[in-house]
Parts: sequence; structure tokens; C-alpha cells
Amino acid sequence: MDFIKIRFGNDFIHEKSKFEKNIEEMFRSMSPIFTLSEGPWKPLMDIYEAPEEIFILAEIAGVDKDDLELEINTKAVRIHGIRTGAPPAAKARFRLAEIQYGPFERVLFLPAPIDTEKVTASYTNGFLKISLVKMRFDKTRVIPVQDG
Repeated sequence: MDFIKIRFGNDFIHEKSKFEKNIEEMFRSMSPIFTLSEGPWKPLMDIYEAPEEIFILAEIAGVDKDDLELEINTKAVRIHGIRTGAPPAAKARFRLAEIQYGPFERVLFLPAPIDTEKVTASYTNGFLKISLVKMRFDKTRVIPVQDG
């Protein structure tokens, strides 16, 4: 059985500023040439919430499972990795370049705290599915009071 690397922690890498992100998106919309550089990109994702769980589905076709890494804490999930691209044929030039290559990263802040001990992840047909069990707050625990 193969495993996806999952790291638990609170210190996610600093994200780019909103200004940097807006400039990147502006240039990408103007011409596909600007998307050819191997810069960070964001895979499309869905988050579903059920009473007991949160599910994340990431579309990352063409990414090798060994190039994926997840970082989890009770409040957020960081998904990052790299998609390498096949170089164009010799003497060919792009007429359309929509598929993004290079490193990617998404940090998703969760709608409820999760139990980091009960996280599962699978990768099939270009989709990464992460299942997160919500922390239970309805448990009651009796604490004995000791003499001081």
C-alpha cells in the first residue's frame, strides 16, 4: 500500500501578498505566455461538510503522488506539490497554453476543528480526496478534585 505524506503542524509557509497574487492573475489573463513560466498555481478544490466530517476534493491531474505533500492542523490544511510538464516538440510554439505546471499550493482554513489523528487521504484519477473527522465537543469527562 502506498501512502501520501501528511505532516501535522501549525506553521504553514507564508503565502504571497494579495498584491503579488493580483498582478500574477492579471498577466495570466492577458496572454498564455505568462502562464508558461513555472510559477505557483492553484488547483481547483471542493470542500464538503457533513455533520461528523469534512471532505476536500482537489483536482490535480498529472501530478505524481510522490510530488504531493499535505500539512494538517486542527484549523487548516496545506496541500502543495509540483506538476512537471512535457516540453513542446522542437520548432513548435504554443497557440494555447492553459495547463499550468510547476509548484502549487493551497491553504484551506476549515469550518470546524478537526481531529488530526483521524485524517485519511487518497489519490485516484487525478483527484486527491482528504477526509477529516471533526473534533467532538459533546464528550463529558469527570475530573477528580484532589486535596491541596
